[in-house]
Amino acid sequence: MFSKVLIANRGEIACRAIRTLKKMNITSVAVYSDADASAQHVIDADEAMALGGDKASDTYLNIEKILAAAQESGAEAIFPGYGFLSERAEFAEACETAGIVFIGPTAQQISDFGLKHRARELASGVDVPMTPGTGLLTSLAEARLAAAEIGYPVMLKTTAGGGGIGLTRCDSESALLEAWEKREAHGRAVFQRRWRVYRTLRRQSAPPGSANLLATGRARWWPWESVIARCSAATRRWLRKTPAPNLPQATREALHRAAVALGESVHYRSAGTVEFIYDAARDAFYFLEVNTRLQVEHPVTECVTGLDLIECMVLVAAEASPDWQKMNAAPQGAAIEVRIYAEDALKNFQPSPGVLTDVYFPEGVRVDGWVSTGSEVSAFYDPMIAKIIVHGEDRLQALSKLNDALAATRLHGIRHQSGLSAPDRSPAGI
Repeated sequence: MFSKVLIANRGEIACRAIRTLKKMNITSVAVYSDADASAQHVIDADEAMALGGDKASDTYLNIEKILAAAQESGAEAIFPGYGFLSERAEFAEACETAGIVFIGPTAQQISDFGLKHRARELASGVDVPMTPGTGLLTSLAEARLAAAEIGYPVMLKTTAGGGGIGLTRCDSESALLEAWEKREAHGRAVFQRRWRVYRTLRRQSAPPGSANLLATGRARWWPWESVIARCSAATRRWLRKTPAPNLPQATREALHRAAVALGESVHYRSAGTVEFIYDAARDAFYFLEVNTRLQVEHPVTECVTGLDLIECMVLVAAEASPDWQKMNAAPQGAAIEVRIYAEDALKNFQPSPGVLTDVYFPEGVRVDGWVSTGSEVSAFYDPMIAKIIVHGEDRLQALSKLNDALAATRLHGIRHQSGLSAPDRSPAGI
C-alpha cells in the first residue's frame, strides 16, 4: 500500500480525497496555486506544495509542475480527481514514465475512450446498442449528407471532450450549419485541433438523459447505474439521483451487462463510467460515451452502497483487492445530489467570484465542499463550491430531506446557482 499520495486537484474533490487518505492512514499531499494558498484542501492536507501562478494552465494543468511536486514530496502515487488532468492520456503516461502510479485507468484506455469515434468502435465491437451515427466527419457537406440520411434531430459531437462538452442538438439543416461553425471554433479553442475538427452525428433519442454505470476493478467488474440527470436552465447537470427511476429491471440488467462487456473487452482498470441515452418511449438504450475517471456525482452511489469509491480506486492502483463482498451487496434506499455553483442566474449564469460572508450547511446530511465563512471563490476555476447529498429509504424520503437541507442552507456574499429549492414531488419531478 502507498504511504504518500499527491492529489492533483483542488476544491471539493481534493478535500474529499484527503478524507479517504486519512482514513487509510496514507499521507496526503496537496498542490495549490497562488489563489488557493489559503484554500481548504491546503489546510486539510498533511503536506502542501506550491505550484506558483494563478491560471489553471500554469498550475493544475501543468504536468511538469505536478510531477515535480510529486517527486519532491516523495509521493508514490497521484490521484487526479475529475477535471484538470484526470482524462489526459499524456499525464497518465508521464506518471508511468516517472515511476509514479496514476490512480486511474491506463493511458491507452484514456486515449481510446477520449476519442468518441474510437469509443464507438470499441462499444460496437462488443455489441453494445448504438444509435444510428457516423464515423469522423471532415466537412460540412459530409455532415449534411449524413444528417439527411440519419434523419433529424441529430446530435453533433466533437470527437474529444466528455461530460457534454462539444455536444449540440440539431433539429434542422440550418441548425446543423450554425452548430458546425460554433463547434469548430469551440473545438479548436478547447482541444487545440490544429488542422480540422472531427465530429460524430448521432440520432437524438427523446426524452434525452443518461444512465451512468460504474466499473471498478482489474479482474472483476462491478456495475451500478448511478444517476439520471435533471438539467437547469443553464443546461448544467445540477441534480443527480439513484437508482434510476422508472427503469425496468430487465433494461437495468441489460445496461449492466453492456457496461461490463465493454470494460472487460479492454481490460479496463480503476473507476469509469459508461454513459447511455435512454429512450423511455421505446424502452431502449444506446451507447453515448465513457468517462475514464471518477464521476462528480459519485457520492450518490456511495450513499446507497456504503462504499468509498476513492478507497476502491486507491486499492486497485496499489494492486490490492477492494471489498468484493461489500460491492456485491444490494444497494439500499435512494440518494440525491444537488450541486451548488457560484453563478449569477440574472447574468446568464456567469461565474460569480467573491468572498462568502456567511456559510452554513445543516447537520445530518452529507456535504462535499470546500467553502466556509470567509472563503474566497476565485474567478480562475470551475465555480462549483459544494454538493449536498441526501439518502433515504426511498425517493420521497430522500426528497423530503433534500428540501429541508436546502431550506436550512445559508450562502451569503456572492450569487450562487443552487436556487435552494428541490424539484417538485410529482412522479415527473422525481
